[in-house]
Amino acid sequence: MRIGRVARLRVGRRVPAKRVGPGRLGQGVREESVLQRKTGRETSGQPKAGRASSGHEPRSRLSSSLAALLASVVIALGTAGALQAEPVTGQGPLLAYGMRIAGDDARTRVVVDFDRKPDIFVHYVDNPPRVIVDLPETSFGVKPEDAQARGLFKDIRFGAMGASSARIVLTATKPVEITVADVKTDDGGKSFRLVLDAERVEKKRFAELLIEQTWTGSVALTKAPRVDEPAPASSDFVIAVDAGHGGIDTGAIGVDTKMEEKAVTLAFAKELAETLNREPGIKAVLTRDDDEFLSLSERVLIARQKQAKLFISLHADTLKQHDIRGATVYTISDKASDHLAASLAERENLSDQLAGVPLADEPAEVADILIDLTRRETQAFSVNLARSIITSFEGQINLINNPHRFAGFQVLRAADVPSILLELGFMSNTDDEKLLVDPAWRKKVSERIAAAVRRYRGGAMADGG
Repeated sequence: MRIGRVARLRVGRRVPAKRVGPGRLGQGVREESVLQRKTGRETSGQPKAGRASSGHEPRSRLSSSLAALLASVVIALGTAGALQAEPVTGQGPLLAYGMRIAGDDARTRVVVDFDRKPDIFVHYVDNPPRVIVDLPETSFGVKPEDAQARGLFKDIRFGAMGASSARIVLTATKPVEITVADVKTDDGGKSFRLVLDAERVEKKRFAELLIEQTWTGSVALTKAPRVDEPAPASSDFVIAVDAGHGGIDTGAIGVDTKMEEKAVTLAFAKELAETLNREPGIKAVLTRDDDEFLSLSERVLIARQKQAKLFISLHADTLKQHDIRGATVYTISDKASDHLAASLAERENLSDQLAGVPLADEPAEVADILIDLTRRETQAFSVNLARSIITSFEGQINLINNPHRFAGFQVLRAADVPSILLELGFMSNTDDEKLLVDPAWRKKVSERIAAAVRRYRGGAMADGG
């Protein structure tokens, strides 16, 4: 068949539920019905991975091989949706109930099934190259095994970005361009498919795409306004309790239960806040109280806005060494205490990047000033709190060896708020995982933290803090 050149897809604009580019992928494919007639392939055939072109083959040979490859890919993706459960239609959030990915290291297609027609917004972020698809409020019922990255993409994440928005983040192995972003109707309008076709491009072309797009890079633009709680009384000792991860950033996954870290930390944060609020003169506030994504800087900002005198960030990570277990208390430092602390800090600091938030280029000297201020003004208080928690845990809650560690966690960089990051345990250890999802254990740990805060507060008040 004759292969035509594809027009470039305009990005950085709101894309309504209609075709925004030609119904072809790169150099290659006509509509699915045409493919089925031309190839004569069975619609149940599985996609076959083709090798990437070296760029030296004759055009006719290259076009034929690409057409054959993508024909099988499109047919398989187009029919696999029939195997999904029938979606529930109605008002409220969109439902994304299926996902399929196929392709190779030259071209890849991603298909997402919705119960209603989505309004999408496609743009790009660099370092690493990512494709961002912003959506209205969406509930995701996609099976993890159906969202395994392949082809041009090494990581695929999706989830809530706020009360009224959601996001799909496709992290690419190399610079890519979306050539087709099309919403198709299935089953007489009962369901809809978002089809994204990506092809590999040179770094120069990707740089052009970043410049051409009109997206500002602000996640806040997609979020509903936060409804603030009444300001705490001036006499209250305010503690910001931060449930790590959230929304599109799921965090670690339990080795047995497959529980997501964001759910574990939120349940624990609510328990801890309730326990602290029973203490006279203490007011605990949550940085998030639902499955919402917050950037690292937003978490610190919320603590400041609430006039917090302490910031406690809760996490439950995974390690390759499954035998390591126990709680760890981290404070900030420009130099990590050990390799484990450095590795965990590096992983936690990727939260914004994984959610598609572009990293601001901050001068090195500014970062150094922030660290110096943190050390000078609040480091001693942070260390005192860490020691108080460890003392409260000893003999009651399992601790890792050398339980007070330090590293450059971005979420602990508030210069004016003593801050700790508490790793409750490791979801890669089966014993820790059982405890992390146990309500009775959550209650016990929360009570031990409250006791530590009482001790810390008493010492701080005695010192005039």
